[in-house]
Amino acid sequence: MEYKAPVEAYAGVVREITIGKGKKSLKIGGENVLPFHFFDQGSNPNPPKFALEVLDMNPQDWPKHALEPLQDVISDPIRWAKKCQGFAVDAVSLYLMSTDPAVKDTPADKAAALAKEVGDAINVPLIVYGSGDEKKDVEVLSKVAEVCDGMNLLIGPVLKENYEAVGRAILDHGHTAITQSPLDINLLKELNVKVGKFFPSDRIVIDPLSSALGYGMEYSFSLIERVKQIGIITRDSMTMMPIIANLGGECWKTKQAKENKERGLLWEGITALSLLLAGANILVLRHPETLSLVKETMEVK
Repeated sequence: MEYKAPVEAYAGVVREITIGKGKKSLKIGGENVLPFHFFDQGSNPNPPKFALEVLDMNPQDWPKHALEPLQDVISDPIRWAKKCQGFAVDAVSLYLMSTDPAVKDTPADKAAALAKEVGDAINVPLIVYGSGDEKKDVEVLSKVAEVCDGMNLLIGPVLKENYEAVGRAILDHGHTAITQSPLDINLLKELNVKVGKFFPSDRIVIDPLSSALGYGMEYSFSLIERVKQIGIITRDSMTMMPIIANLGGECWKTKQAKENKERGLLWEGITALSLLLAGANILVLRHPETLSLVKETMEVK
């Protein structure tokens, strides 16, 4: 008797979300099959996408080998973002780190003006992250949303402490939100429930926080995997959003990555591949060579 492998089919579909506008638009999500389950019944119309990060200030603690590919543009975020395009990225992720009151406390209007300039200068969608300071981000991200009105940026983090103020600004100016919660499925769903009361679910991307290899990556893997499974298998509406894995910074601040370039590339690359297998839809990396390495690995037949 001929053996036939079982084929699964699921009712849940991850919401397909578009970021950017016109020729700069990018679709993520939309799958109704578990990650890399090509043998099951279903499809993934939008394979994983990749972004490289850009900082709004000179990096303070990056190892020399992480700075090398960008040495000529590292002091100019606009040129930096434009150079990222040469590495065949799907998006650019701008970090407004200098707005942190503990760093430079850059004013919101200055940060927003930079975000607008970067968004106008590139031909791929722009992701914008605030500093993570829950109070300052209300001011900064609200201003970014206003100044970049209608550009459909992907903006975050939207946190439980500031979700209403930041979320409404993002919504009012035609952008897409990144909801971020600290590696906990219940907190993740709770935040999405709160945001979903006034924000369309098809304009939300989940950031469950991404840890590096050897520094808690297994927790990130388990959570992303669970979010994806619950959404696709059980059709839980609060987990049927695309997932962003913002992992570059976490990998390159490790002792191992700082000490050695080859090990750093592998540290970031293995973390990225692991989170792709867990179900991430868009990954934010730091080193362009990691991007090439991950893409090459995925293309192996």
